[in-house]
Amino acid sequence: MPRRILLAGLCLPLLAAAPSAGGPELVDGIAAQVGNSIVLVSEVTHFVAPQEAAMRSAGASESDIAKLRAQGLEHLIESRMIEDLVRQAELYATDQEIDRTIASIAKENGLSPEQLEASVAFYGMSFEQYRAQIKRDLERRNVVNAMLGSKIEVDEADVRRLYEQRFADQPKGGEAVHVRQLLITYGGASGRDQASACGLVQAAHTRITDGESFAEIAQAVSEVAPQDGGDIGWLHLDSVADWMRDALAPLEPGATSDVLVLPFGCTLLNLVQRREFAPVSFEQVQDALTQELWEQRLETAYREWIEELRGKTYIDRRGYFADAARFGQSTFPVPPGGQAGLQ
Repeated sequence: MPRRILLAGLCLPLLAAAPSAGGPELVDGIAAQVGNSIVLVSEVTHFVAPQEAAMRSAGASESDIAKLRAQGLEHLIESRMIEDLVRQAELYATDQEIDRTIASIAKENGLSPEQLEASVAFYGMSFEQYRAQIKRDLERRNVVNAMLGSKIEVDEADVRRLYEQRFADQPKGGEAVHVRQLLITYGGASGRDQASACGLVQAAHTRITDGESFAEIAQAVSEVAPQDGGDIGWLHLDSVADWMRDALAPLEPGATSDVLVLPFGCTLLNLVQRREFAPVSFEQVQDALTQELWEQRLETAYREWIEELRGKTYIDRRGYFADAARFGQSTFPVPPGGQAGLQ
């Protein structure tokens, strides 16, 4: 599933329910009261089910499982606080906003509406659930912007410092190449010998020579950027290893190298395009760097604000979750938009 869809769906895979694989089973009831709202035990176990199953299969301890469940509860507590603010300030997301956001997600990932819906279904979520998750994400954004957005400032001097950190060492000229790579490793964890790896790459080379798409074959077999058809982007020729520079030198755009044998694997290079390298100017990236700094500062402010909000909100963790605080509350890197016992 494309990355943007996962981000927009905010932990979408978490919502695909799966039974816990062993360990004590929590009886449903109230995991926590948050102001006038509650979080049910079943909501927590549903939220963390895929991770819990994976952790148990890997031999995780009950302490690790308890920490995962505690973190899941804290995420849901945070969501309840945000939902309460949405109601108070009437910062609801409209159907039109949700439709536009979903259409934008599909477009950015090169998907039709039907393909996006199929992608969502692949992760065990109905499209109605996906829309509901997008709605929550938009409403969280509305709350964060209303409470904090106008307070975040980014000076041009800060942007220039980031530009210098990011681009000070860039070349002043020369040639850049856009490259795709197909790589199959040998030795170590791969379990292949050199002959086997190079045989697979030679077979791929034959298929490409016969007219098949380098990108499609790389997507199927390459160990480098398979999700992007082996696309490793634009590279300045002065920055690449000698073996790569020598292999690319005679290639015309669209051409593929012979099989190259490296100390760790066998590879093919496909030259997509050449161009003169033009240094990135401050003006070219000023807006993007400004947005990057703004988002970083917004996230920091959000974390401080949400902890302050926690301190002002009545939160009562119950039963199994009564000790959740000792596992740490603010553990999620992406800001979100009755009694439990043991059987």
